[in-house]
Amino acid sequence: MAQAQNSKISTKFKPLGDRVLVRRLAAEEKLKGGIILPDTAKKKQEQAEVVAIGAGKKDKDAALIPMPVREGDIILMEKYSGQEVLLDDEEFVVLRAGDIIAIVQP
Repeated sequence: MAQAQNSKISTKFKPLGDRVLVRRLAAEEKLKGGIILPDTAKKKQEQAEVVAIGAGKKDKDAALIPMPVREGDIILMEKYSGQEVLLDDEEFVVLRAGDIIAIVQP
């Protein structure tokens, strides 16, 4: 179901250049010790799923530099990077490929 929704969003919203559309992953509500966190104490999650990607950036010779991620990748991103957008009543973040710290391997 999530894959079908991702393709629906990615056809509606196409990031330009080296920008990436991501969906933050749900934050943990309970710590390892069993303590439940209230909504006010939860921090924004830095892990996100890539929903759509732009074509990439061009170098000084106008050659296209390929994007380092693809749709479906789980990434680690800068905490306060990107621009939050609302699409189909769901919150997403648009950020530059340079704001992606790493790809998280399953």
